[in-house]
Amino acid sequence: QVQLVESGGGWVQPGGSLRLSCAASGFTFSNYAMSWYRQAPGKERELVARITSGGVGRNYADSVKGRFTISRDNANDTVYLQMNSLKPEDTAVYYCSTLLGGYTRYWGQGTQVTVSS
Repeated sequence: QVQLVESGGGWVQPGGSLRLSCAASGFTFSNYAMSWYRQAPGKERELVARITSGGVGRNYADSVKGRFTISRDNANDTVYLQMNSLKPEDTAVYYCSTLLGGYTRYWGQGTQVTVSS
C-alpha cells in the first residue's frame, strides 16, 4: 500500500533552517509529482511546494519563494524540503503528498515545525 513517512521536523529559532524528508513506498515514485503542504492551527491546509516526476519543474507558494527548496531523489524514493530563513509564520504541521491515478491524493502523517524564540 502507499506510504508516505515524513521526518525532520522540530523546533528552530527564527532565521534558522530545517530539512524535511519524506520516504515513499507502495508506488512507482519516479512516475509521480510530489508536493509538500502545511497546516497551521486554525488555518486550512495549503500547498507549499511541488516538484514534477523528473525533478525539473518546481513550484512554490509566494510566501516561501526564495527561502524553501523542494528536491527529490528518485533512486531512493525520497522527497525533501529544505527550509531556510524560517519565520514564526512558518510554524505548522508539514505533510508530504502525492496524487495517484489522477484523483486519489495520499498524505503522510505530518511532521511538526515550530519556529519561535
